[in-house]
Amino acid sequence: METGTGSGAGTGTGAAPGAAVSGAEPEWTGLPGGLLTMRRLLLAVWLGAAAVVAGVLPGVLAGPAWAACALLPLAVLAWGWVVLGRNWRSWRYAERADDLLISRGVLWREETVVPYGRMQLVEVTSGPLERRFGLASVQLHTAAAATDARIPGLDPHEAERLRDRLTELGEARSAGL
Repeated sequence: METGTGSGAGTGTGAAPGAAVSGAEPEWTGLPGGLLTMRRLLLAVWLGAAAVVAGVLPGVLAGPAWAACALLPLAVLAWGWVVLGRNWRSWRYAERADDLLISRGVLWREETVVPYGRMQLVEVTSGPLERRFGLASVQLHTAAAATDARIPGLDPHEAERLRDRLTELGEARSAGL
């Protein structure tokens, strides 16, 4: 199962979000590439610094052969680079007529279904690093704490559009309860 085009874009069918027909495969939307860029940059900064410390300190204090200790953080960096890409590709969401689907995970796949009528609060959050990369997250709160859901790394305009749409649908669906 892929997230559309691999670049985080939707499937490009031209249908409006949430216009999926009952019983049909929902139109999945992946996360934008900015989230992957931000996470990989953080990984490179932290593990690059760890490689310098692990190589320089033992190299100066114990001899040049110990400078090979820098290879361990560099190996973790290479492994983490691949894992972050796979994790990013696994995240996707789909707006359906009655609920929002959020799918994530590579080894342990999770799919969360949040009925619009059960939503109590929809928040858009963006920390300093997320703002620097032009990202925002949508947090969905429901009556049951176990069903709270989050969609990270969205474009701020898409996050606001999604918040407004989910709030509107939540109000319309909960009016009948």
